[in-house]
Amino acid sequence: MGGPVNGLPPQVRHKAAHLGAEGERWLRDLPGIVAELSGRWSVTVTGPPLPGGSAAYVARVRTGDGREAVLKIALPGHGAAGQMRTLAAARGRGYVRLLACDTGRRAMLLEALGPPMTDLPLSPEQAITALCRTLRRAWRVAPPPGAVPARKAERLAGLIRRLWEELGQRPCPERVVARALAFAERRAAAFDPGRAVLVHGDPHPGNALRVPVPRAGAESGFVFIDPDGFWEDPAYDLGVVLREWCPQLLAASDPAALARRYCRLLAAAGGLEETAIWEWGFLERVSSGLYCLRVGLDDPGRPLLATAGLLVDA
Repeated sequence: MGGPVNGLPPQVRHKAAHLGAEGERWLRDLPGIVAELSGRWSVTVTGPPLPGGSAAYVARVRTGDGREAVLKIALPGHGAAGQMRTLAAARGRGYVRLLACDTGRRAMLLEALGPPMTDLPLSPEQAITALCRTLRRAWRVAPPPGAVPARKAERLAGLIRRLWEELGQRPCPERVVARALAFAERRAAAFDPGRAVLVHGDPHPGNALRVPVPRAGAESGFVFIDPDGFWEDPAYDLGVVLREWCPQLLAASDPAALARRYCRLLAAAGGLEETAIWEWGFLERVSSGLYCLRVGLDDPGRPLLATAGLLVDA
């Protein structure tokens, strides 16, 4: 296969293969969909697929009036409709601007942005501060009409139990899983709908891109891409941020102390309670690690579970 399929990031190909026949059909139909949308939206693809994506074809395009933009076509089953709803509601406030979309094609035309935070020379502390500032802007976006609590803690607990059984060979000590399930129970019991917001859902540094020029809604200098967009405790988003930093934790002489320092910074910069952030972070670390192993992504999965083992008694 040629055209848009050439140069797709390995993770995109891996996820397409994991979808079986549906993924094969997506790869087969992708060139035609790109051609169709290019004509309808009057854009021209100007380069190969961008690296870094994990569940979509993403490429830079030029619009009919000469502006730069980005074309994104998501894999089936990866939340494209929810992303469109969140981006449409945000109107560029804390998020990338949505210029056009096609729900049936799972396609979006987005404003062009600069590099992700992961490509910039930022320390973890600098990145955490910028992520928190961007999140506090994004959390002000009103949820879509009819939004209901996501019950994320219960869902993650169910996911952990299922993956633990499916994986068979135990990839981490059982007490790591027990601690994650205990934290899930605590987070579910603590849920307060009066404090819930429209969370991003996966605000890691790779999903925060620098804006090329200052603009309203991007006061931190960054905006988010790829929102999951659900109604939840805002501390959940900060827990996702805390889930990161595996290389730093694995290299630290005292990983628990370092993780606690990151957690205190998140609490201060995000304006939320430290215990909730810590519990969400551990829950995300374990669930994400197990999920990565289940779909064959060992490189991100094993460090997540290794760091969970280092933090289980912290």
